[in-house]
Amino acid sequence: MKRIYTLLLSCLLFIACDKPEKGLITEKAMVVSAREEASSIGAAIMKQGGNAFDAMVATHLALAVAHPSAGNIGGGGFMVYRTANGETGSLDFREKAPLTAHRDMYLDSVGDVIENMSRLGAPAVGVPGSVAGVLEIYEKFCSLPLKDLINPAIELARKGVVVTEKQARALNGYHDLFIEVNGDSSLFSNDYAQKDLIIYENLAQTLEAIRDHGRDGFYTGSNAEKLAGFIQKNGGFVTVEDLAAYQAVWRPVSRINFNDLTIYSMAPPSSGGITMGQILGMVTGYDLESLGHNQQPYMQLITEAERRAYADRNYFLGDPDFVNIPKETLLDMTYLKDRMASFSFEKPTPSSEIAHGNAVYAESMETTHYSIVDAEGNAVSVTTTLNGSFGSKLYCDELGFFLNNEMDDFSVKPGVPNMFGLTGNEANSIAPGKRMLSSMTPSIAEKDGKLFMVVGTPGGATIITSVLQTILNVDIFNMGMQEAVNAPRFHHQWLPDLITIEKDGFDNETISGLKEIGYTIKETRSIGRVDAILILENGKLEGGADPRGDDAASGF
Repeated sequence: MKRIYTLLLSCLLFIACDKPEKGLITEKAMVVSAREEASSIGAAIMKQGGNAFDAMVATHLALAVAHPSAGNIGGGGFMVYRTANGETGSLDFREKAPLTAHRDMYLDSVGDVIENMSRLGAPAVGVPGSVAGVLEIYEKFCSLPLKDLINPAIELARKGVVVTEKQARALNGYHDLFIEVNGDSSLFSNDYAQKDLIIYENLAQTLEAIRDHGRDGFYTGSNAEKLAGFIQKNGGFVTVEDLAAYQAVWRPVSRINFNDLTIYSMAPPSSGGITMGQILGMVTGYDLESLGHNQQPYMQLITEAERRAYADRNYFLGDPDFVNIPKETLLDMTYLKDRMASFSFEKPTPSSEIAHGNAVYAESMETTHYSIVDAEGNAVSVTTTLNGSFGSKLYCDELGFFLNNEMDDFSVKPGVPNMFGLTGNEANSIAPGKRMLSSMTPSIAEKDGKLFMVVGTPGGATIITSVLQTILNVDIFNMGMQEAVNAPRFHHQWLPDLITIEKDGFDNETISGLKEIGYTIKETRSIGRVDAILILENGKLEGGADPRGDDAASGF
């Protein structure tokens, strides 16, 4: 009865009550992504006989056309997979620092951070990994010819994409920055309104080069020379040598056991798997359901676990090819219990009193995510990004895409927050060829050894907590997939010391109670845009497409 009351109260107060509580249900296969065009293309590939990995390639490239604020070929990301026979793994196609990069490259002569240098324009660009990622997937897992996977995106680019209301708002919001970075003659220096059609002819030609020449169509040859020349002409550091040297990396997944779930998520250089594993470990042993969904005790417990996990994240985590990460210690239950020893329901533990633990050895709101399940039971969870919305705002008109600003995800100066307020340390300092730390958390959950859920989200620092809460909404509070995605979310990341909540999503009594015992509350319009798939008891698939964006599910 308590749970029913809580859910009804949340619905009365949160704008999500106007959103569908039941997602698309299909019999065999599904794609959930940030745009209907991309989801439909991915689903069509599977209907033609392709598998989930074929659909991944097609969906990823379609998002580069339809969702240019985050879908990309000029950025990077991570993929977690589970095959129908239960094999799991992950691919790291995260961007890298150029070979000329160095620890102090964004500091002035007295050691202060140069404002916006790591965030805006060509100096902010890291070596892109997305094209290498999709081609690596193609070589290892795909069943259809590459042209069949890329041609739909090419056709979409030439046909054009209709601007949605939300996309028009985003384009208008960054219009002045587009002109500042690119001048007034670039494609995105134009004014766009809802229902306008944007045609991407030059992007279509770049995709054709990738289709016809594979890696050489992007990382070497004329396109690589054009891209590197463009970046350097605008003051950036990426060279043809950087592009030619880039390689995606297969990595072991981060495995988390929680209640009756086994969750496979991304290991470093993503912080997602370890940080989510720490939070879940810290709350193990508490009766979460009895605390009440999004009620004060529940929010306190999750917040205090998040606070401690993010403190560890910001100190210990970085590129595993450059730093030693004490993963076993960070996920050890004795260590996590000790981290929560100071927790009390009576009052908050100020972040000033929470440093990193004594482990032994030492990002953007406009990311995008897509989840895929095919008819055989293969599952793919992919989060990809340019970092900030439209990345560095630098648009290469000749090749037809935006460039990332991922260099800001490094600790530009240890102790100085990045664009998402995350404060890093030496483990995430800049070095040549190093991958920057990420919050991306593509995840796949099993229940009783069977595929149960595919989930992920954009949201910068809020990615980890949004994925965590969505999983708990289903596993602890018995929500369906769409209901779990719609539910209001909250977030804490150690510094700054405050709880961010979605406006109008929480009852006044809960918020007043948190404030009375010392928590600082900040309201925001939305947190994350989760796209997820739940395998129902009857074997059907329910999609959860986040109504906070233009997200859509498609399948058959």
